Amino acid sequence: MKVITAISNMQKQMLTDKAQCKSIGFVPTMGFLHDGHASLLRKARAENDLVVLSIFVNPLQFGPNEDLDAYPRDFDRDNQLAEQLGTDYIFAPSADEMYPGPPSVVVKTTARTEVLCGKSRPGHFDGVATVLTKLFNIVRPDRVYFGMKDAQQVAVVEGLLADFHFPIELVAGETVREPDGLAKSSRNVYLLPNERSEAAFIYKALRLAEQMAAAGEKSAAKIQAAVETVIRENTTGQIDYLEILTYPDLEQVGELKGKIIVAAAVRFQKARLIDNIILTIE
Repeated sequence: MKVITAISNMQKQMLTDKAQCKSIGFVPTMGFLHDGHASLLRKARAENDLVVLSIFVNPLQFGPNEDLDAYPRDFDRDNQLAEQLGTDYIFAPSADEMYPGPPSVVVKTTARTEVLCGKSRPGHFDGVATVLTKLFNIVRPDRVYFGMKDAQQVAVVEGLLADFHFPIELVAGETVREPDGLAKSSRNVYLLPNERSEAAFIYKALRLAEQMAAAGEKSAAKIQAAVETVIRENTTGQIDYLEILTYPDLEQVGELKGKIIVAAAVRFQKARLIDNIILTIE
């Protein structure tokens, strides 16, 4: 496995490998890898000749009051795990390498971002779309891998690939969970012991939505109220949002029909957790 930090070196390596007709699977991350990332790396390893992992804590997607400086980092651990999983390259640029000066062009998202995380994090997905555009042009992957835990991000990336005509296949991996259902996340390390046990109720609440829909309930408002009650009665966290929307367009829905997402964000003392389930309603 090779670690590359310079954009020019990464581009040169990718051009060399592409010239040999090798397929490239790309897993973009901000590091502090967990089992969810590992599952994406395994999937990429199974489906491509080469696997590229990027580790870059992107400052553009953090708001002024968010946790950029506190975001967990452990490159040595990430490096060891990536090598164990058969990764070929780690691209780990510095912020100065990726953003050497004020940009003359940025990517502006115009759809799928005014709800869920995007509603309370203005500019977040502009930062995501901008850094991914840069990374796609540097790595030139055939396939890119994202986890469905951040389903809004997957929807935004789908739009980015389509609108900019990137010749890249988007592969969405299922959310990887702890035994009690809590979605794996780099931010779980910030949960206090009592919050960690409470956090499992986020997924339990989302499963209630699935059960109600399976029993024939069509009202989004009724399901939303029931899910919200479970979270409020069983956790000390504050609900940032709880929404039921179409997927992947992320539009409001009154009556359940077709493919929908039930998504929640809950803010504990030092961690904001997100989770969702995707349902298909006949």
